Amino acid sequence: MSTKPTSAGRARRGPALAASVAAAALLLTACGGGDDGASDGDGTVTLSVSTFNEFGYEDLFKEYEEANPNVKIVHDKKATSDNAHDNLNTKLAAGSGLSDIEGIEVDWLPELKQYPDQFADLASPEVEGRWLDWKTEAATTEDGKLIGYGTDVGPEGVCYRADLFAAAGLPTDREEVAELLEGDWDHYFEVGEQFTEKSDAAWYDSAMAVYQGQINQVQNAYEENDGTVIATENPEVKDIYTKVLENSVDKDLSAHLEQWSDDYTAGFQSGAFATTLCPGWMLGSIEGNAAGVEGWDIANVFPGGGGNWGGSYLTVPSQGKNQEEAIKLAQWLTAPEQQIKAFESKGTFPSQVEAYESETLLGSTNEFFNNAPVGEILVDRAEAVTMTPFKGPNYFTINTSMAQALNRVDVLKTDDADSSWEKFVASVDALQ
Repeated sequence: MSTKPTSAGRARRGPALAASVAAAALLLTACGGGDDGASDGDGTVTLSVSTFNEFGYEDLFKEYEEANPNVKIVHDKKATSDNAHDNLNTKLAAGSGLSDIEGIEVDWLPELKQYPDQFADLASPEVEGRWLDWKTEAATTEDGKLIGYGTDVGPEGVCYRADLFAAAGLPTDREEVAELLEGDWDHYFEVGEQFTEKSDAAWYDSAMAVYQGQINQVQNAYEENDGTVIATENPEVKDIYTKVLENSVDKDLSAHLEQWSDDYTAGFQSGAFATTLCPGWMLGSIEGNAAGVEGWDIANVFPGGGGNWGGSYLTVPSQGKNQEEAIKLAQWLTAPEQQIKAFESKGTFPSQVEAYESETLLGSTNEFFNNAPVGEILVDRAEAVTMTPFKGPNYFTINTSMAQALNRVDVLKTDDADSSWEKFVASVDALQ
């Protein structure tokens, strides 16, 4: 699922997480980890699983319990990735309280990989070669320890309101829309100007969403491979920031909404915007937020080529008491067969190589999105991803500061672009 994007509400915690996990390491050294194989006394093993948003696992949990009658699964489903991240930080620091399996976002990995002892090594011949190479590499430490099993990836297309397109005189057929939007980001903004000239709706939901789509196409946006922070000196970052705000605010292409806020959710019901950049995991979110609204579709295109936004993993914390059984469950949940079922349930696009050859996946359609062939479209979008951006230990904190900088101008309107950039620079400088 996803993994969900960094929101401005995350006050952030690269350094804070480091301190928390360091404290956790000391606690665990003193107290020792849990005992593997603990049961409830009657032979039943209770496994706790913590996820957030939509992983698509509810039916899979029932299936696993039926096939393994000695296992009972307790699901702790956080409302947002923010909640899950806070919970992970707090309980790592406490040295206890985490679930047997913890779902995490890809953007947390650079921080968590600094403390590999806090997680079980999931490397196994049974899973070797299961995932896309870059998906596995992101969760592998320098000494070869695998701390997370890949769940989904976030290949991006463009979701759009066909009815709003029609009212503005734009094509509505998804293949024609893909042709219309083919090109770079400047072209995407130019089509947006054409749209807003003839519509009261905005072209897209938020400045941060569009920024995220672009920054995910930059190899080293915030840090060099050796960890050197370059965020405030990188001309690509400043250029994207400037152009996004020029189009969002000066040209008024944005609906000026903060993603995941109540106003953002309401925007789906009111028709506040015509397009949103959508990785596979976004499909379930759109369908939920836009329940009862007709007209949503998805085009097999993305500005600037291919892009991946987000993606999650399952980890097995070392403090857990049922690590052996937890690893078995995590392996099963992240097998290609189960990930296809999760995709059919919630749109979480698989990261497993074998899944991409599945006729079930390739033939999958989504009724809410005008019966779009979402499986085929997202396979194409995944194959269009040619680069994986480097994300170091400071990525999460820096990107959150950027979200705050953009939202000050686009949503809150408390700053202009220059003053908000200066605050962003100050926040990044404080990390060093």
